[in-house]
Amino acid sequence: MKLDRDRGRAHPATVGAVAEVLLTIGDVAERTGVATSALRFYESEGLVEATRTAGGQRRYARSVLRRIAFVRVAQRVGLSLEEIRDALATLPAGRTPTKADWARLSASWRPRLDDQIAVLERLRDELTSCIGCGCLSLRDCLLSNPDDVAAASGPGPRYLLAGDRPDPLRRDRASG
Repeated sequence: MKLDRDRGRAHPATVGAVAEVLLTIGDVAERTGVATSALRFYESEGLVEATRTAGGQRRYARSVLRRIAFVRVAQRVGLSLEEIRDALATLPAGRTPTKADWARLSASWRPRLDDQIAVLERLRDELTSCIGCGCLSLRDCLLSNPDDVAAASGPGPRYLLAGDRPDPLRRDRASG
């Protein structure tokens, strides 16, 4: 591979009739908006792969841009690095993932994302009311979570996370 010393960019490397442009770490950082330190971290975590020049510099296939975009969006919606790594591990090794590969991966995440969306909608709609956290500081906690009954469901904001807000009128009717 020949480097353009003025621009620091890689020229296409031709193998047979197929030409692949390898990108420098700076090129990838500029294109993705991800710091070079984060790219090195992603590589150490097995989220992306790079090849090395004879001088030890990283070079990335152009297909890494989609993987990094996927990682950034997945992180932004709250998915863990483990979840992201496991999903990326389902993509084929040795070739650029196809549209069908990405569709299969996204279909497997649909239930997880639907759950995430439901939690966000509950947060948006119910944060000003009792969320089942046990603080009992709001007036409607006396109706929705008397004596912190939500604690029996587990830790944290039960009504937001589990979406199992009790109907205080039904409870009153059942006890009366």
